[in-house]
Amino acid sequence: MADLQTDVRYIKGIGEARAKALSKLGIATLQDLIGYFPRRYEDRTMTRTIRELELGETVCVRAMIATDPVASRISGGRTVVKARAVDDSGALDLTFFNQEYRKNSLHRGETYIFCGKVEGNLLARRMINPIVEQEGQQVLTGHIVPIYPLTAGVSQNLLYKAVGQGLTACRHLLTDCLPDAVRQEHSLCHSGYAYENIHFPADAEALNLARRRMVFEELFILSCGLQMLRSRRTDVAGPVCKAADMEEFYRALPFPLTKAQRRAITEAVTDMESGRPMNRLCQGDVGSGKTMVAAGCVWFAAQSGWQSALMAPTEILARQHYENLAPLFEKFGLRCALLTGSTKARERRDILENLALGGIDLCIGTHALLTEDVSYARLGLVITDEQHRFGVNQRAALGQKAENPHMLVLSATPIPRTLALIIYGDLDVSVMNELPPGRQKVDTFAVGESYRQRVNQFIRKQVEAGHQVFIVCPLVGQEDHIPDERKAAAAYAKKLREEVFPDLRVCLLHGKMKAKEKEKVMEDFAAGNGDILVATTVVEVGVDVPNATCMVVENAERFGLSQLHQLRGRVGRGQAKSYCILLSEHPSEETKRRLKVMTKTNDGFEISREDLALRGPGDFFGQRQHGLPTLKIADLSCDMALLDEAQQAAKGWMAQDPGLEKPESGALRTRIETLFAVKAEGLN
Repeated sequence: MADLQTDVRYIKGIGEARAKALSKLGIATLQDLIGYFPRRYEDRTMTRTIRELELGETVCVRAMIATDPVASRISGGRTVVKARAVDDSGALDLTFFNQEYRKNSLHRGETYIFCGKVEGNLLARRMINPIVEQEGQQVLTGHIVPIYPLTAGVSQNLLYKAVGQGLTACRHLLTDCLPDAVRQEHSLCHSGYAYENIHFPADAEALNLARRRMVFEELFILSCGLQMLRSRRTDVAGPVCKAADMEEFYRALPFPLTKAQRRAITEAVTDMESGRPMNRLCQGDVGSGKTMVAAGCVWFAAQSGWQSALMAPTEILARQHYENLAPLFEKFGLRCALLTGSTKARERRDILENLALGGIDLCIGTHALLTEDVSYARLGLVITDEQHRFGVNQRAALGQKAENPHMLVLSATPIPRTLALIIYGDLDVSVMNELPPGRQKVDTFAVGESYRQRVNQFIRKQVEAGHQVFIVCPLVGQEDHIPDERKAAAAYAKKLREEVFPDLRVCLLHGKMKAKEKEKVMEDFAAGNGDILVATTVVEVGVDVPNATCMVVENAERFGLSQLHQLRGRVGRGQAKSYCILLSEHPSEETKRRLKVMTKTNDGFEISREDLALRGPGDFFGQRQHGLPTLKIADLSCDMALLDEAQQAAKGWMAQDPGLEKPESGALRTRIETLFAVKAEGLN
């Protein structure tokens, strides 16, 4: 008797050959098969007359074969069969490549349903390789049809039939993993109904009910699993931090902290006092003051004798942190060190010796902090800056320098909290949604190529006023095979030097330069040794240049909104009024709509929501966090409301059954164990 883990080759009607084809899609078991969801759907319930057909659309038409099909051979040994179909409104030409059997299967005078993309022109419409079915014997027409992701050797028809055979084999096995109370509270259909109608929807309403159930289930299971992952930390002891008066730290600062900064510090300190290892993400907009939150945590850890390590993605950013934090901590008698790849050998030896003896309270550095010879006397807090620049493994490697240290992750990519809880797995989340006083709004303009001359004049005006300018290009060099030199940073910098601004100091920065070379360029520019810096997106994470007042982004349509926001954050860091100019050649209506968002708001969270809706969540994920399962049906660009609903439901259910030990939680627990590929005992 089959179960959901049965190999698909043993399912009636599939066999060895089809199973081999399905394996290319990662389908090995019956569970895999019924859980392979359609990418989209086509409504083939209605037929059009030939006159009603519009070019470019995929539709069904009911028509009669008017001519005997004619077969012929063309280049490459291919066959082509041509025929003409008609109805009362007009004629439709049909072409079939490598389907020689159509010559004998299509009969003049008989009526068929043809489904395909309409091509040609208004006077002569045609379909190439349409689906053909006889009326009354329809399988792929006459209803809402699922369209599955495919690979070589696997057709829609093969998948369609295989899924149907799979559902027939397991209808009696589809137990509901959602507790009845949860399902009823959220008005969700039963599992069997959902599987049936997600693959073979009876109608649009049934499809909507099925999809809502499946999306909710996926997000609910994931949310419950993540909560169980977080609960594992309750069985692990972290560095013990005693209570300390944070006001002492606040009073020593040269400026008052925002409410958001104080809230984030309080959340982190509470974690560190709990006796369990903190595992927290502090995410906030560009300039929201995350570094001061990190500083507060370092000070707090030091009050209990714990060392801290702060890892930045670039040497120049690490040095910036050191220059900002070392004088602050000196007031408290705390010792800081900077450890990077360029640290001199003798200085490095001294730092390593002091770290091992406990003579350094905070070590700031790059990947150099990960090398085997770096050891700590009492490492209690690990901080990683610009999370999206680090992989999970790098963060974990730094954490292994001690036993269960507190972990604080900083990210300048503001995303909705509900999404952050999914992307960052078992990290708790602190949101920085407030900018420090004095942080200036950057005026943003989206313009076309016709404004080129005015933009150049504006750049010159900024430089003449004593300020500096960033110009960002999406590509590095002509090897990218795009002729516009503005898309190629190196070529564009050359043109600016020679033709546009021959009297100004134009610098160049891109990712293909050696690390030390990049550092030198940024350091020189920050020191004022340059008027214009032409760069690729490598400048997105870099040293502060308070004197920079203008950011020009070439071919802005090639960037996501969140990335544009990050780039814009490179200016507006000083006292002078700052500007961002988004240049786009021949912008489409969609491009205009996207870029308009940038001109309306400086709120990174609002921008990320818009970016999410327009482009989906792909850019936010980067390297998968903690090996989390991928989403199979939920689309976070349009399912955010359902994500929030599922997370709240999971929170409520886990509160009443934390270990999922109640009988009604049994199927849910099994699904979580399977999804996360962990043993039952590992979840507690």
